[in-house]
Amino acid sequence: MAHPPASMNGPRSKGRPRSFDRAKALEAALRTFWKLGYEPASVPELCSAMGVNPPSMYAAFGSKAALFIEAMEHYERSYWEEPGRRFLAEPDLRRAVAGYFEDAARILLSPETPCGCMVVLAAVNLADSAGEVAQAVRRLRMATKEMFAIRLRQAAGEGQIPPDADIPALAGTLNALLEGLSLQARDGLSRQELSAMAALAVNLLPAGSSRR
Repeated sequence: MAHPPASMNGPRSKGRPRSFDRAKALEAALRTFWKLGYEPASVPELCSAMGVNPPSMYAAFGSKAALFIEAMEHYERSYWEEPGRRFLAEPDLRRAVAGYFEDAARILLSPETPCGCMVVLAAVNLADSAGEVAQAVRRLRMATKEMFAIRLRQAAGEGQIPPDADIPALAGTLNALLEGLSLQARDGLSRQELSAMAALAVNLLPAGSSRR
């Protein structure tokens, strides 16, 4: 998905113990939110996972909403930044799409992490009242769609897809497939099934006048 930068280090605050490891605490919060979702994850559960007390958590991150947003940005950097870089750098569009979706299948069903994309699952489970968090989730989802659009526009200019291809529709379709794969990963789809579905992403691309 998208990869916005975020600071991993903040100034030491009065409420934090000397042994506080902010990076480790953020990783623990990420996994708790990923497993439970934003709304169900309570402050006591988060603090227990992070190994801190509530005053330390609030001193370090400001609020539960701010902690969740930073955890999402950490998730994007940790899991999706490198696949996105490879996707944009690959000269052949079809290899780029195939590689990105294969990376997605691997990430979504990694045995080391909860199933599904944290950002997509957050979008499904958020209440209407979670305005700040909802806006951040939408921003990350739209950043992934724009990444697809950037690469598709480049491919259209190179003749890999027709110059008059509907780029917004294609980017939206690829993004919808990626989000759908995430939901199906949470539902228990196997790696083989998910990879087979991901491979079909290339078939969504119209043929161009030239291929590399």
